[in-house]
Amino acid sequence: MTKYHTLKQIPVILSALCLFLCTNLLAAPTYQINNVLELNIDSSINPATENYVKDSLASNKDYDLLLIKLNTPGGLVSTTKSLITTLGKIDKPTVVWVTPEGASATSAGAILSSAAHFVFMSPGTNMGAATPIQLSGDIDKKSDARKKAINDLTSLVKSLSEARGRNPQPIIKMISEAKSLSAQEGLEKKFIDKIASNKEDIFNFMNKKEILILGNPFEISVSNPKVKSVEMDIGQALLNTFANPNTAYILFLIGAALLYLEFQSPGGFIAGSVGAVALILSGIGFQVLPINMGALLLLVSAFVLFIIEIYITSYGILSIAGLAAMISGSLFLYRTDDSMMQIGFDVILSSVLAIVVFLLFIFWIISRDHKFIGKEKFNEHTDKEATIIKIKKVGDKYHYQIKIQGEFWQAISKNEYELNQVVKVKNKVKHELIYEI
Repeated sequence: MTKYHTLKQIPVILSALCLFLCTNLLAAPTYQINNVLELNIDSSINPATENYVKDSLASNKDYDLLLIKLNTPGGLVSTTKSLITTLGKIDKPTVVWVTPEGASATSAGAILSSAAHFVFMSPGTNMGAATPIQLSGDIDKKSDARKKAINDLTSLVKSLSEARGRNPQPIIKMISEAKSLSAQEGLEKKFIDKIASNKEDIFNFMNKKEILILGNPFEISVSNPKVKSVEMDIGQALLNTFANPNTAYILFLIGAALLYLEFQSPGGFIAGSVGAVALILSGIGFQVLPINMGALLLLVSAFVLFIIEIYITSYGILSIAGLAAMISGSLFLYRTDDSMMQIGFDVILSSVLAIVVFLLFIFWIISRDHKFIGKEKFNEHTDKEATIIKIKKVGDKYHYQIKIQGEFWQAISKNEYELNQVVKVKNKVKHELIYEI
């Protein structure tokens, strides 16, 4: 090869080198996934679900991928939008997996799925029917409010789907026409990424795939990551139960009925007190009461019930209602988005146990004395010492007020005693609650 031919090839070599350098410079950086945070939404999407997701994200910082296992009949649009905003803020890939077989991501679940970077469905699952309805049953299908809600959600999911590189038409029809898709139909219409039976299928599919995270391109690299599963704590699970529309509605009916009974037969306080607790719980479930406000009302109600128990014979009903209100209120307290505090479960448990032990002690004292009712030995003070508190002479007898072991009694005697003098109690006057000294 001549020197001329060598010089002639230099531009070609430089072009190839430049192309190689540009390709490597423009290639998306690798995003390594070593730790996976797994959340399980197996209920309606409500404030408890939102608190569960946000609290889990805030308390777990060392994850590289968020995996949400979804099985929901739907939920509140406002809560779903808030969750979508939360997922949009995190700088980690998000996966929604509709699982197990037979599960569904209906209504709000389908809308939430559109915000994920990857969507998977197990065989035998379905997704869709995301048309917003009112609590009244959506009677007026042509109302302007309904059109406004549908258009708002349609624009939202279309924007999210396009940002994730998915076909937006299926989710648009889910909202506008209440369509539903099986797993196979979702795959054919390119709304989901894959039908996955296990996590290995998910991770294998994601490997080497390119996605945008907060607008920046990355190539996913994942192989046998560690999966940390976080479940709802006791407070979130309890709140999730009360947030169920059916449970909240039943609690409302029970509370209203008990208050009606109280107004019909006033003075018992038992029905009214228990009904008030039921109404507070239903108010939290309906989101009429903010969670913190409802929790505070429950704690106040608990101690009111404990005090009423002293004066009303309820056979422990008020105490049980008070304990239920105290436990619920303690678990719900500080369940807000901006709260950085939370009452430890051990503190709640020790406080409740202390009150339970005290109530059991009082119950034991009452039960111990109750067996002497109707017998002569009940509250008997014969042969005990008493202190003279007041003196009054009536005829040839002296009437006294005496104090015996902290109790005040009436007494009579033919003898004259002085104030604060200690005397010995004899017998009760027959058929009267008066002692003779």
